[in-house]
This record gives sequence, C-alpha cells and structure tokens, in this order.
Amino acid sequence: MKNQVEFRSSEPFTLGVEVEFQLLDPDTLDLTHSAPAILEEASSQCPERIKKEFIQSMVEVTTGVCKTPGEVASDISKTIEVLEETAGRCGCLIHAASLHPFARVKDQRLTDEARYHAILEELQIVGRRLITQGLHVHVGMKDGETAIRVFDRMRSFLPLFLALTASSPFFESEDTGLCSYRSKLFEALPRSGMPEALGTWNNYREFLKLLEQARVIGSPRDIWWDVRPHPELGTVEVRICDVPSRLRFIVAVSALIQAAALYLFAEGSSLEPENRAIVNSNKWQATRHGLQACFVEPFTCRQSFAIDAIKRLLEKLEPYFAEFDASNQVDLLELMLKRGCSANRQRHIFLRTGNLREIIIQERAGFHD
Repeated sequence: MKNQVEFRSSEPFTLGVEVEFQLLDPDTLDLTHSAPAILEEASSQCPERIKKEFIQSMVEVTTGVCKTPGEVASDISKTIEVLEETAGRCGCLIHAASLHPFARVKDQRLTDEARYHAILEELQIVGRRLITQGLHVHVGMKDGETAIRVFDRMRSFLPLFLALTASSPFFESEDTGLCSYRSKLFEALPRSGMPEALGTWNNYREFLKLLEQARVIGSPRDIWWDVRPHPELGTVEVRICDVPSRLRFIVAVSALIQAAALYLFAEGSSLEPENRAIVNSNKWQATRHGLQACFVEPFTCRQSFAIDAIKRLLEKLEPYFAEFDASNQVDLLELMLKRGCSANRQRHIFLRTGNLREIIIQERAGFHD
C-alpha cells in the first residue's frame, strides 16, 4: 500500500459470497488436515472457487460476481458439489459450522504460506486458537463514498446478522455458554470487532495511510473488522456472520445483507450512524443469546428480542428484496427464525444424546435440505 488507496468501482449491489468449510475425518468426525490434497485435486475444476485458508482443516468456497441471490445459489451449489466430490476422493467430509465441537487447537496445522506464518508469529496463542469458520458477504459499490455511507450505517444491523447465524457454542468439548464463541475468538485479534464510523472515503484513506506509515498494517487486508470496505474488490464486506448450517440459509442471509445494503443506500441521508456502545451491547447479546438476545433499537432505545427486531427488519426491507427478485428469500429467513439458530439446535442435540459427534451427524444431514 505504497500509494494512496483507490476504490475499484464494481457493479452496484452485486453479491460475492465466501463460505469457510470444516474438513472432517469420516470415521472420527474430527478435523482432518486434508486441505492441501483437496486443493490439488480440485485445481483443474475450480481453480478460483476453492481456496486455502489459515489452517489445513478448512477450505473456502467463493462465488463469482452475482446479481441476485438466485445466481448465488446456482453458483455456490455447483462449487460445493465439486468440493464434496473432491473431499470424498480425498477421504474426508465437509461441514458447515463456525466451530468444531470437540477438535483440539493443538492438533491443527497451519497452512504453509508466508502471510499465515507471519500472522501466527505475531498473534501467538490468539492465532493458534483461531480455528473458526465464517460467512463473508461482499456487496458491490459504485464508489468509495457510497461504500463508506453503507459501511457506517450497516453496523447497526450486524448484531442481528450474528444472532441469526450463530453456530459456535462448543469449543474443545466444552459448552462455552455462548451462541457464537467464534465472534469472541475473532475479537481477540488486533484491528477486529466493531469499527468506528468513518464518515467519508477520504477519512478512510487517511486512516489507512496513518496505519501504514506507523507500520501497523501492510494493506487493507490486515484490518479484520466485522464489516469493512474492500477497495480492491469495490465492495463493502460483511464479516460478522457465523456459518449457517443449511445451504439455502447461507443464500438467504446473503440476500438479507444485499437488501439491507440497498436500503441503507436509499435511506442513508435520513439515517445517522448508531452509537458504537449500543452496537457493541447488541453484539454481545447476540454472541451470548442468539435470537433471544436483547436488542436495543437505534435512536429510540426501545428494547426487544433480536428475533422480533429481525421480523421488523424483514418488513422494512420487503421492497428491497423485490429489487433482486429475492422475495422468496424472506420465507427462508422467516423459517430460520422459526427453527432457531444452529447453536441452540446443537445444544438440544447434545442434551438429548450426550454425544458431540451426534451434533455433526445431525447438522450435516440437513445441509442440503
């Protein structure tokens, strides 16, 4: 980042989706170090869509640039099909969740890449404990000013996205008491968590310039906020979500974020960025309680359950879903609310069976439902 960062314009409100998957041993259902074999095997079929990640027991699936959630569903389904077939040939399974319930940190292997080695050297135990998986949703923006306008105001919705997707209650065979322990593990990283409002694109560029001059970062990629501008791709990237346990729910959450971005752009002049303390309180509640979190509405300070706040948000966003031919996704989001977040289902399975492996078996069985 030697020169001033420029925002690479992209088609407004297009979608790009990234999903990190766990790789499992089919017999033990523990994490297995199969990523190098899978990446080599899949390189001729999906060279740009299945990617390495921080540890060798996970891979990332990415979509191309999609105009609608329907395109996302078609795109990502094809890649996941290739990944599942490739994983099978490599003797493993894939699994969608944000923390494995009983895998041990000490058993994981770092992906052999200079950037990852440098990160781990700096982070030490914080990095070694980062065996998490996430869902990242990019929304295209026409310019930097638009991106910052959406970025600033998107923060108020982030706790609701987390409450909806929470899928990480267990860590190293222990019930953490949280619905999203992943979010707390990630907050231990520097330059992570909930950002301050930036106000203007120039403010963001000056912020990056300061951090680079101080040798705090080498590029914007070294900022790991819950939402961030992504100048290279020309997007706003929402990073707060745990991984939903169903493929169609992954698409539905992507549709929700796309509709929310268009709403924030359209209504932005009448919306002020929410107080960061309120946003952080809402995030903690979502982390701890999932859909039963106490959510404080911006500006009015009205309190309600997150599940009810999401219902109100869906009503508000209804015309914006229609802009992307995605009204059917509202039904899926309402189904997610009815079923409850994956974290609660995982706990119910464990209470009923006393078996952490059974959590994986039952959640995996419904992935394509």
